[in-house]
Amino acid sequence: MAGKSRKKAAPAPVEFRSQALAEALERHDVAAVALALRHGNTVVPLMKPAPRDRPLDGEVWTYRDPKTGEVALLLFSDAANLPPNLPQSVGLHSPQWLRTFLQHHESTITTVFLDIAGPHPMQAPPSELLRALEA
Repeated sequence: MAGKSRKKAAPAPVEFRSQALAEALERHDVAAVALALRHGNTVVPLMKPAPRDRPLDGEVWTYRDPKTGEVALLLFSDAANLPPNLPQSVGLHSPQWLRTFLQHHESTITTVFLDIAGPHPMQAPPSELLRALEA
């Protein structure tokens, strides 16, 4: 068929959301949260936007309490749940990435907040999340 050119389909946009995690947090179901983290991606705030050629990469933003020096990792079920005072750049990271990140920073991170500003926040120590990711 001469004269017909094929256009490449644009890649599907990345959805910065985990429906399974959102539903588990809404039910405050710890087992379902563990499953959602173990089998799905997690939205993570980034220090600056990820490169266009690697939209899922970037330097993770963590919170350090100025009074205590304790460090928290903030994870979200949906980019729309980021509070306005946080960096609005996000990454979407796999369970393997989360496990590796927590293992590497377990001695520094004192707590992990899930959807800290709601609508259904939860928190856990990194060791609990690591156990959930390893099961």
